[in-house]
Amino acid sequence: MEFCKRCLYTTAHPLGLVLDDDGICSGCRVHEEKDRLDWPQRWERLNAIVAPYRNTDGTNYDCIVPVSGAHDAYYIVHLVKERLGLNPLLVTYNRYFNTPLGIRNLANLRIRFNCDILYQNVNPESVKRIVRSTLRRFGSIYWPILAGQTVFPVQTAVRYRIPLIIWGAHQGLEQVGMFSHLHEVEMTRRYRKDHDLMGQEADDLLSGFDTLTEGDIWQYRYPDDAALDAVGVRGIYLGNFVRWDPKAQHEAMIDRHAYASASFGRTFDTYDHVDCFNYMELHDQLKLFKHGYSRVTDHASREIRHGRLSRAQGLALVRHHEQVPPRYLDRFCEWLGMQPEALRFMMDQHRNPTYWHQPSPGTWAFHGWSTRQAEMPADLPLPDAGFTATATRELDAGNRYITIGKGWPC
Repeated sequence: MEFCKRCLYTTAHPLGLVLDDDGICSGCRVHEEKDRLDWPQRWERLNAIVAPYRNTDGTNYDCIVPVSGAHDAYYIVHLVKERLGLNPLLVTYNRYFNTPLGIRNLANLRIRFNCDILYQNVNPESVKRIVRSTLRRFGSIYWPILAGQTVFPVQTAVRYRIPLIIWGAHQGLEQVGMFSHLHEVEMTRRYRKDHDLMGQEADDLLSGFDTLTEGDIWQYRYPDDAALDAVGVRGIYLGNFVRWDPKAQHEAMIDRHAYASASFGRTFDTYDHVDCFNYMELHDQLKLFKHGYSRVTDHASREIRHGRLSRAQGLALVRHHEQVPPRYLDRFCEWLGMQPEALRFMMDQHRNPTYWHQPSPGTWAFHGWSTRQAEMPADLPLPDAGFTATATRELDAGNRYITIGKGWPC
């Protein structure tokens, strides 16, 4: 394992990452493009790409925009509706782990931008069966969410004959420099399977050794090539044409459109994934078990690249947050119908021996990414990363999952 000399990523990154002769990773090198590219020219390029998709007779939407009650949804809709002047159809997949704050944010998004929206609610019993299976097999409680939120927009594009889907930033570009901004990479079935879905399409979940059936998985199938070609479906990423900076973008949306943020125990970023009770909790701990790092490393590396944290400050924040125990485990067990002891046992099966060992029964020792940088002292001072929380995930409803909600007063 070799570390980038600038950020906190290593050559063990699951998306794939390389270091150059100076010890700088591909993700940091591609990030440097953000300070070199002519962004006004890139914006004109985006205008030219979307121009043929404008529906001039008012008989259909101009594009589809996948949204949620957090992440980059507000900024994406701001660019699409207020700057490009498009008429989008918003689509959202119900992840069932919804926080009251996420329901509030999603309702506020729809109202502020005055957009039509479609919700997909897959049978919750099927979702639970899939979660049980993917937790056991892949150590993932998020497979149906990742599958649903990446396929429902594509299915909707085919169903409503709306060719253009507009996404935010491409994960592979932003994190590890898998592509250049100038490649203008677009949505693909292959990337979704290999990286979002851990190499497992919906049909791959069916097995003689499992209880899943056709009735559980059919809604997660990607449309076939003939259906995509008939409509001309394509998905573009705004991050190729706009200088992407999640911290600055969220703060602009807080000021302009009342996006609400909340604090977490396992990271310093208060803007990301506030709509889910489990993403930055149980899901994030499973990531640490499997890969030796967690979401706070992603956040710290991003802030280092933007020049708002030093490498030492980023590492201090990682070490402070990554071992914080996840909250809401009892709520998840109640939802799934599983005993907490069974959940802990199943999670332990996915601890990667590269990063964990068991000195005695019931005791685990961690030697992941953050512990392998001996040149950095253990007592680094904890910096203020400059993120603010404007609310709590629970609002006034406690920690119960909000399956469907109309939103809190905005």
